Amino acid sequence: MSTLPCYLDYAATTPVDDRVIQAMVTCLGREGTFGNPASNSHAYGNLARQAVELARRQVAELVGASADSLIWTSGATESNNLAIKGIAQSAQGARRHLITSRIEHKAVIDTVRQLEQAGFPVTWLDPDSDGLIQPEAVRQALRDDTLLVSLMLVNNELGTLTDIAAIGKMVREHGALLHVDAAQGAGKVAIDLNALPVDLMSFSAHKIYGPKGIGALYVGERARPWLAAQIHGGGHEQGFRSGTLATHQIVGMGAAYALAAAEIEEEVQRISLLSDQLRDGLLQLPGVLLNGDPQQRVPHTLNICVDKPGFNAMSLSSELAVSSTSACNSASSGASHVLLAMGLTPALAGSSLRLSLGRYTQATDIETAIAVIAARLHSPSTTFW
Repeated sequence: MSTLPCYLDYAATTPVDDRVIQAMVTCLGREGTFGNPASNSHAYGNLARQAVELARRQVAELVGASADSLIWTSGATESNNLAIKGIAQSAQGARRHLITSRIEHKAVIDTVRQLEQAGFPVTWLDPDSDGLIQPEAVRQALRDDTLLVSLMLVNNELGTLTDIAAIGKMVREHGALLHVDAAQGAGKVAIDLNALPVDLMSFSAHKIYGPKGIGALYVGERARPWLAAQIHGGGHEQGFRSGTLATHQIVGMGAAYALAAAEIEEEVQRISLLSDQLRDGLLQLPGVLLNGDPQQRVPHTLNICVDKPGFNAMSLSSELAVSSTSACNSASSGASHVLLAMGLTPALAGSSLRLSLGRYTQATDIETAIAVIAARLHSPSTTFW
């Protein structure tokens, strides 16, 4: 009977928490809350609508937003598309300039590239050597015709934190809008949209122990008049996103965010201790270096470069479930675009690993990871392939 490898790829996806599954099951089957939330003429629909709105409040409470500012989507990828394309579609006059960075998730990069091909001028920001997009770089890129700036809160490969508060202040003073992809940030860092100068923010459920296929987009008051729907057919979600709401998935996302709100402090503290143990253990190995800023980061994600010829993440796959790049990039065999943008050579980027910790990571997993990587480093390079 085969044994699955030690799971250290929580940045790719998380298992659904058992408590979330229990909440979702109540929305399935004849005895469950299975009605269409848009059916307001009978109890089945009304009960489903109540469950949907409770979940909306649960998500809103974690991120410091009003419930009516959240729009349900199929995930952070759709949220990013809706935010960026939805604002661009409403661009008026000469204000069409977009700003983003070369280390964003492909859901942002590919969306902005599509708009660039359609004639929108784009400034692509480079990270510094520590993988950070500095506020000064954004300030220098802002122009009189800047419409939208789109930057992630937590980098999905490095775990580095972007100074959204400082950037948002500059963007707002310039009259532009700020979109933030927070798929990797929710439940890991405190988010207060009542205070942050952010106009649009994307969220996901499956990065925070909820189900796949569901997400949300925060739409602030400044962005609301300019956001154009990208999916039409019924005018659901205040006209921003049509389609029958998946009650069980929405309830799962709400339950996951409620659990995160209740447990974030304890969970971050526990993961920080494990992360320190992992980082210290790996960095003492010969040829292992840290990718990304050592301080301005979340503890959940660690990206290391293994400077030894022939080393490859695939050599670990039978014992460790880790990534050499983001899950959305893994279909292509090329090195991480994030690491290349930081200035790493293709060889060093190709020998880098992302190890990400989560709710079910234990000290034994950390010990296993260190031991496995140490063993590979002490093996002849010919065994890596």
